[in-house]
Amino acid sequence: MKHVRIPALLAACAVGLLLSACGGESGQAAPAAPTSAPAAPASESPESSTAAAAPVGDVTKPGTELKLGERAVVPFKYGTSKSGTIAITVTAIEKGDNADLAKYGDKAKGITPFYLRATVENVDGADLAYSSVSLRALGADGRSTGVIITGSTDQCKSGTAGKDFTKAGAKFETCTLQGAREGSEVGAATFDKGDGYDKSPLVWKN
Repeated sequence: MKHVRIPALLAACAVGLLLSACGGESGQAAPAAPTSAPAAPASESPESSTAAAAPVGDVTKPGTELKLGERAVVPFKYGTSKSGTIAITVTAIEKGDNADLAKYGDKAKGITPFYLRATVENVDGADLAYSSVSLRALGADGRSTGVIITGSTDQCKSGTAGKDFTKAGAKFETCTLQGAREGSEVGAATFDKGDGYDKSPLVWKN
């Protein structure tokens, strides 16, 4: 099949704020207790009481491959003060039509949108109100599509946790808009945020 490389690159690179493409893309010991007082039990030590809570549930190992509809439990941080444990279930990878990007005009020429749909669940009841989760697409070859789309379309609205996303079992739906060059396919969705997942993302495949 004949490849026209320069126009394809220009199409992906020229999207400006909409599209960026052309790239493959952590103590100080506590003072000793006075000799006149017995040592505190380990469960009552200051260090134990101030340590970060361990993730709740069977945390999914970085690098795990899942099928669409399978649930992954991950430690999650949002902003500088919020952390907890969430579950992500990628429910669909849907191919859109270039016409869905009409509002972006000529900048979207040669780009096919893909919609990564997911359900996000609060596992441990941490206060994660107003947080959000994003995913990334991989091409059929398991590599980056080379196109990054920002924003949303009528067909794919990014969801955000509500103010009540502070209880175990609370859920919200979201969609991450991704793109690929015309004629290419998206074969997987990935989550690559947090310790370990940045180097070995979770992957959901069709």
